[in-house]
Amino acid sequence: MPAPNVATTPAPATAPAIASAAVTARDVQWSRVSAEHTAIFVETYRAAADRLVALAVGRAPGSWGVILDADETVLDNSDYELARVPFGGSFDANIWDAWVAAGRAPALPGAVTFTSRVHQLGGKVVIVTNRSDKGCPATRANLDRVSIKPDLVLCKTDKDDKNPRFDAVQNGTASPDFPAIAVLEWIGDNIQDFPYLSQAIRNEPESAFARFGDTFFALPNPMYGSWQNNVLK
Repeated sequence: MPAPNVATTPAPATAPAIASAAVTARDVQWSRVSAEHTAIFVETYRAAADRLVALAVGRAPGSWGVILDADETVLDNSDYELARVPFGGSFDANIWDAWVAAGRAPALPGAVTFTSRVHQLGGKVVIVTNRSDKGCPATRANLDRVSIKPDLVLCKTDKDDKNPRFDAVQNGTASPDFPAIAVLEWIGDNIQDFPYLSQAIRNEPESAFARFGDTFFALPNPMYGSWQNNVLK
């Protein structure tokens, strides 16, 4: 798939966003208990579903789909993040791996309804996540437990960059039993969850964001993300 018509380039591969700067109590508080958090998720998923109805018109069932991120997009890790706060919010890979293995993350508001609607309309649900490949079986089980039924889950094997996996979904090389599909929407909480975008887009004119609200739908995540590398001015 060619890059969208915006003057941005992919950022170099970096450490997973989940391992970035320390989370704060206020970040976690907003994500866990604010009415606004729930409202934004419900609103965004509802808008994405409404738009999908129009985008799917005339397409054969199974020929198209949507790509979503996992963490803080469909799965809520705020329990894990809350446990980090008393220890200064620092990241420990072993603790994160144990959280993934436990499979206790609940679904975020709107995620189950949206993914069910995709299937009702005849589309496929693809999760592209930077959880490590060794955590993929537990991630699939977690998704199933909360009634999110992806047709394909692509975890990270060697690179954080999701673009090769996005391309593979569209050209039919993602999995031997998963044919090429047209991806109609992307949903995520990190700008890098959208094809060929990076934090550099923040310096572009508003027109660079034309696909947001149309085929791109962004969700809020004040706890962590590639935005933490931006210099506060």
